[in-house]
Amino acid sequence: MASNPAQELQEEFLSTIRKSQDTVLDAIKTWADAVQSIVPQTPSVQMPLADKLPKPEEVVATAYDFAQQLLASQRRFAEEILKATSPLQLGVDGTPKASATS
Repeated sequence: MASNPAQELQEEFLSTIRKSQDTVLDAIKTWADAVQSIVPQTPSVQMPLADKLPKPEEVVATAYDFAQQLLASQRRFAEEILKATSPLQLGVDGTPKASATS
């Protein structure tokens, strides 16, 4: 099977990003553990309407769900543009596909 240089580059890029994320996550966990051990326990403060605010996990999930929908919409749009402009794309002989098939 022939290798695809673009796909290999993408995979290498994503691997590097994942390794960077793991390193940062480990550092944050270490920092949080250290801070927790030296900071005295503070009493909880009740803020009005705090129970109405979304949890941080919900904010992240909602933002990524929206981003996923937006990216899917953009992909469909780009694919439709390619379909709409396909007659203008060049054929094997260098002429527009529309005139190559007619």
